[in-house]
Amino acid sequence: MVAQRHILVVDDDADLRLTLRRPLIAAGYALTEANSAAAAARVVAARRFDLIILDGALPDGDGGALCADLRRKGINVPIVMLSGLGNEEAVVRGLDAGANDYVVKPFRTSELMARLRAQLRAHDISEDAELRIGRFRFRPGDNLLIAFDDTRIRLTGKEVAVLKYLFRAGATVTRAELLQQVWGYHATATTHTVETHIYRLRQKLEPDPARMRFLLNEDNGYRLYPDGIPDCSPASAVRLVASAV
Repeated sequence: MVAQRHILVVDDDADLRLTLRRPLIAAGYALTEANSAAAAARVVAARRFDLIILDGALPDGDGGALCADLRRKGINVPIVMLSGLGNEEAVVRGLDAGANDYVVKPFRTSELMARLRAQLRAHDISEDAELRIGRFRFRPGDNLLIAFDDTRIRLTGKEVAVLKYLFRAGATVTRAELLQQVWGYHATATTHTVETHIYRLRQKLEPDPARMRFLLNEDNGYRLYPDGIPDCSPASAVRLVASAV
């Protein structure tokens, strides 16, 4: 279960927002909409998004200027700019403002969706990525777990590598696979090394290490559930019993 991605669409054209809303929701994204630069600034200040779709011309300002302002404020998520201007100067101006991609209207929805997926994948493997796991924001580039109350937990480099690999796998990963991908079958590393790192991660990640909800044993390996598993479900009870390293 991979945490649901949340996309912000900033465009004053209600018909275009509707055109985007249907495929985005059908693809499983959570969606917030804003029809002006001021509205976009308010919602970005209130919560974090995984990607922003930004119109190049808004009723209360230039989309490029808003993009540049978001970058100055440290918003590093992918921004895909939409514009009716397709000349070279306009494209360069949008990219220089900090947009990751520039799509000219009218566009094919399927192509735009592919571009969004590509930007999300690229961001996931970048040092700027910020991934959500339970009550934490996981920032691999800073070796940090940051709780909702801003408590910060430092991770080692190997703990970061293990957590990143499990997050991106979105499925059960065997001890042998983790050993190969994180340690490269280093002569001094064994599956016990993997188990030790999993134990330490659980001490930092789980609210109650005796009742694991996020980092579980499954099928001779491990699986990360970014949203956690329900405390009271039958499946939860089975997994919890099996979760001792």
